[in-house]
Amino acid sequence: MRAFAKTDIGRVRSMNQDAYYYSVDPVGNLPNLFIVADGMGGHKAGDYASRTSISSFVKFARNAKETTPIRIIDQGIMAVNQAIYSKSLEDSRYEGMGTTIVVAYIVGNQLFAANVGDSRLYLIGEEASQVTEDHSYVAEMVRAGEMTKEQARNHPRKNIITRAIGVSEDVNADYFEVDLQPGDKILLCSDGLTNMLTDEEIYRVITQTPVEEAPSVLIDEANSNGGYDNVTALVIEPCIKEDDEC
Repeated sequence: MRAFAKTDIGRVRSMNQDAYYYSVDPVGNLPNLFIVADGMGGHKAGDYASRTSISSFVKFARNAKETTPIRIIDQGIMAVNQAIYSKSLEDSRYEGMGTTIVVAYIVGNQLFAANVGDSRLYLIGEEASQVTEDHSYVAEMVRAGEMTKEQARNHPRKNIITRAIGVSEDVNADYFEVDLQPGDKILLCSDGLTNMLTDEEIYRVITQTPVEEAPSVLIDEANSNGGYDNVTALVIEPCIKEDDEC
């Protein structure tokens, strides 16, 4: 298995409030770990929320006594949420902060993922399939049949998220399980990428670019299209066995 990632401030923002982490090796009782977070809040708060959520999650995973990976993910998300929420109450500089998070790990030919907010995970196979579901105003309108995906893409309220880490005492994550096929790739990304590139453009880049170069190419194209937000891309090439060799 191989993974590569990059984050960029973009063309407009004065600070990068995105963060990521990945390890293809075990992290505590997790077989591997991939995370992208996109902070929100004041100048310092969003940066603190995303980076602290990741560092806290990794620390939790390394020390968790739980042996079931999906329970580690669930407990880790709850622990991180509580840490960010408590900090926002204790220090006025961080009041109202929060962050999205998308977390994944792979066991054999199965991908497991969880998300809060609108950072996404895609399966890149025959097409770019969004695995996670956005927790956002426009995504809820699309799911309710009140708005098309194209309308949502250009809607003035597209950046309003309905769930985030750290904004309340409790948080609910969504969980997903996907069977992987030989040749599949996986993308975790912030909305700074998906607001600038269509799913078809993402698919083209990942399928036509060496995996180690794909994050940079995705970010370059997002910036060429405006780069209105911080942008993060984490691309994974799983090791799915067709026979005895990977």
